[in-house]
Amino acid sequence: MAFARPTLEQLVTRVKTDLEARLNGGGAVLRRSVIAVFARVIAGASHLLHGNLEYNYLNAFPDTADDDNVIRWGAIWGINQEPAEFSIGNVTFTGVNGTSVPALTQIQRADEVLFETQTPGVIAGGTLTVDVAAVVAGLDGNTDAATVMTMASPITGIDTNVTVAAGGLVGGADLEDPEDLRVRLLDRIRVQPLGGAETDYIKWALEVPGVTRAWVYPNHLGPGTVGLRFVRDDDPGSIIPSAGEVTEVQDYIDILRPVTADFLAIAPVAAPLAFTIDITPDTAAIRSAVEAELTDLIRRAAEPGGTLYLSQINEAISIATGETDHTLTVPAANVTTGTGILTTMGAITWL
Repeated sequence: MAFARPTLEQLVTRVKTDLEARLNGGGAVLRRSVIAVFARVIAGASHLLHGNLEYNYLNAFPDTADDDNVIRWGAIWGINQEPAEFSIGNVTFTGVNGTSVPALTQIQRADEVLFETQTPGVIAGGTLTVDVAAVVAGLDGNTDAATVMTMASPITGIDTNVTVAAGGLVGGADLEDPEDLRVRLLDRIRVQPLGGAETDYIKWALEVPGVTRAWVYPNHLGPGTVGLRFVRDDDPGSIIPSAGEVTEVQDYIDILRPVTADFLAIAPVAAPLAFTIDITPDTAAIRSAVEAELTDLIRRAAEPGGTLYLSQINEAISIATGETDHTLTVPAANVTTGTGILTTMGAITWL
């Protein structure tokens, strides 16, 4: 039977009744009597002890443990919290030929996120492209290509504006949320490693910071080959991994996979799904709720080469808070994608 913690008032009543029965023969007790005071003092102490019992009871199991203890449980099972990762990429300086840009030169995005050059360089042909990394690890460092930033401290002969080069600044990831760690831990407890089964490849992929979903394809290119596609749902801009992020997963799993397996990490191709919807009532709040439900559905149900059913889409719209009726015009049928193509959230046209 599960542990049920009594409330403070239940404890007060329990202690007071016991004291009355033992000291007063069960007779009535005045509100401000010594017995009533003792009952509240004793019940208060007992309430604290029950709280400690409840805390230890919950943390005795990984599915109910608090954040600190689920991290501890993970460490016991060898499932460690994924660290925050730094965004990296290239930026282009412009200026006078022959002017040097030292390593660790800081540049700043409009929202004051800082980056540092990792190698020195010299302007040639009016430009210099060097590699940079975010000063602070996390998703905030990921930056789209062509974003214009500024130098934190000017250098004579170098233009103040600095442009993010092709490919953008990518790879940044926040410290793993304890709830995501809990999911991986429970999967590890429930699904035992099998030395290279499909579940092992998914587990390995999810151990790479930033990876949120993965799909495995046995015999992808013939006997002995394994393909894996994955996405990074929490990345701003696009959930599709960059070439560098694909290489990161490839390198990580190459260390863990069976030596006889020929493994290939692959980025899926995004297929944004557009919607045309007429909702009742039509308010900004309900539109936002519908969009959130559709986004959640696609994250849960979409997979490369899979089918997203029209009934699922209608259900997601129907459960949006505040929605009473709707007409879905687009899509008009189940949405099935080809091999390697993943349905992603597209634009909504509201009628």
